[in-house]
Amino acid sequence: MKKGTLLLLMFALALQGQAQGLKDVFKKDFLMGVSLNPRNVRNAAEQDLIRKEFNSVTCENAMKPGPLHPSPGVWKWEEADRIANFCRENGIKMRGHCLVWHNQFADWMFYDESGNPVDKETFYVRLKDHIQTVMNRYKDVIYAWDVVNEAMSDGGDNPYRNSKLYQLCGDEFIAKAFQFAREADPNAILFYNDYNECDRRKSRNIYNMVLKMRANGVPIDGIGMQGHYNIYKPTVEELDAALALYAPLVEHIHVTELDVRVNQEMGGQLRFSTDGAALSDSIQALHTQQYERLFKTFQKYGDKIDCVTFWNLHDGCSWLGERNHPLLFDKNLQPKPAYYRLVGK
Repeated sequence: MKKGTLLLLMFALALQGQAQGLKDVFKKDFLMGVSLNPRNVRNAAEQDLIRKEFNSVTCENAMKPGPLHPSPGVWKWEEADRIANFCRENGIKMRGHCLVWHNQFADWMFYDESGNPVDKETFYVRLKDHIQTVMNRYKDVIYAWDVVNEAMSDGGDNPYRNSKLYQLCGDEFIAKAFQFAREADPNAILFYNDYNECDRRKSRNIYNMVLKMRANGVPIDGIGMQGHYNIYKPTVEELDAALALYAPLVEHIHVTELDVRVNQEMGGQLRFSTDGAALSDSIQALHTQQYERLFKTFQKYGDKIDCVTFWNLHDGCSWLGERNHPLLFDKNLQPKPAYYRLVGK
């Protein structure tokens, strides 16, 4: 082979390699997802990165009940529509997040016009209207929904979070939400979603709740493991134990909100440190090793895990702040060593 021909071949192979994104590398295992805010889909460079790397998208906040439906009869569709339309235009599937959550909830549903608490029957009428209006609007592009988010507690005698939802309805609100969602879209995959899902006690509580609900005919199709981890935890053994617990129970598992921060905090709690740590060579190595361990374990359960979604596109827009260095791309959209380890470069 002539030298010039060889160089051209090498260049073509290099370009081909550059075109391989996460969605291509893991196409035999699961969809690769990312959560987005409306700014991400206004930025040309970020659009290019999304199209190259991901084949599933979640709205970070735009479809949560509070921002979307802030008062009776008032709907703010613009931000959610912007992201959904980007997905429609680019042939990218969406995960819906989320229909019922104690935070960023449409709290007006709990009160009448005079500010008095309503009964649960009135609440369910409002909740059903909310769930079915949202699902019907996005039915053409959303294939899966986080129906109920974070209903289990982080400790104490009661396995359920003592939210306004639970105080009014007990655990019945979970069943009702899934029933309303199934009525709205019989084809959507319906998930219960939570954090600290690898914790031994909480994972058992999640398991018991889903087992009970499914035994009573509640259409919970899958468990969403949020995946807000750090460079030390969970261990492979802890993650494997949780996956082994959930896998026989449901048809689908999604890793829904993956990030790996460089301190020792983990979970989806809204209070956390944004100080992070200096990204030294040793910290970077731990970050890379943890992502590698996580994905090897995800692949082990590839017959059950359908999608792995990163929570935010790059460190600069992470809910954890860029100094926690949680994602595969830095604030300048440049891949980190963890990215190259995952894609095999």
